[in-house]
Amino acid sequence: MKLIKAYIRLDMFEEVHRALNEEGFTSMTVMEAEGMGSYSDPENRHGSLKFPALHSKVVKLEMVSEDDHVDAVVKIIHENASTGHKGDGIMVVLPVERSIRVRDGEQRTYTV
Repeated sequence: MKLIKAYIRLDMFEEVHRALNEEGFTSMTVMEAEGMGSYSDPENRHGSLKFPALHSKVVKLEMVSEDDHVDAVVKIIHENASTGHKGDGIMVVLPVERSIRVRDGEQRTYTV
């Protein structure tokens, strides 16, 4: 199992979400975040009361995926979130060692 984290442009999320759903990848956590790095979108950067630097609003998408689905998920996100410009975002893939269901405490351990 892997954890996929994608930080993408806010305005690209709907297309990414639609494409993932069409391929059966429906379980995800999505939140609005504020990102800054070596590039901030000059059209969409802003100051924030919480974070005084100029930066861009982004969507943080997280999905846990079976190992054999990771490449497909990453490809879908890339193809639907890329504008070809700086500031499109970044994806990271991390190993998942264990999952615990909150409802009943059932645990699963995964080979890393």
